[in-house]
Amino acid sequence: MAPKPVKAGRSKELVRGINRNGRSKTYHKRGLWAIKAKNGGTFPTHQKAAVAEAPAVRAPKFYPADDVKKPLHKNKVINAPKLRSSITPGTVLILLAGHFKGKRVVFLKQLESGLLLVTGPFKVNGVPLRRVNQAYVIATSTKVDISSVDVAKFADSYFKREVTKTKKGESEFFEAEKDNKENPLSEEKKEDQKAIDAKLVPLIEAVPELKTYLSARFSLKSGVKPHELVF
Repeated sequence: MAPKPVKAGRSKELVRGINRNGRSKTYHKRGLWAIKAKNGGTFPTHQKAAVAEAPAVRAPKFYPADDVKKPLHKNKVINAPKLRSSITPGTVLILLAGHFKGKRVVFLKQLESGLLLVTGPFKVNGVPLRRVNQAYVIATSTKVDISSVDVAKFADSYFKREVTKTKKGESEFFEAEKDNKENPLSEEKKEDQKAIDAKLVPLIEAVPELKTYLSARFSLKSGVKPHELVF
């Protein structure tokens, strides 16, 4: 296939540096005279666009190697999620995630953060007082009357851990990990758990087979369809 011919310009170059048309003829061929006559004998000029001024504070040329933490907005309001209609005080829930997944627990109340306060109770199935997200529980139709159980004492601040700031070193890191694993519960929390168990266990034992139901772990067998189950 033959190459496409190159289009010649208005003023073809005869030899290097010498064009076929002179400057005057090229001027008339391009129609520059008409543009000049239309604008009062001068070529039109356009105002240059305003150049944005350079910022007063320039970005640093080098950035720190480590991430710099920025404080969150202090005025941010986090609204607690709405409690599901199927979850009411005394409802037996099935945990779907976490250390106690598969365990059945009794719902006590919803905290300010939106998390659910639940317990096994500990004396029945080993689940202590803890907070869980309602997205990771299944509400059952089984309920316990807990109107006589006082849970006003428990709030989100009750579950906060004391954080001790230490220097970041290899030895300190492993020591902190060891302390977290061996950190026992305080005597106050143990007494609170015993007080809740003392009120809940008689209520559970009053309902036939409820204690056995709470002690059993929830699981699915092969061939069982979860969406067809009625809890």
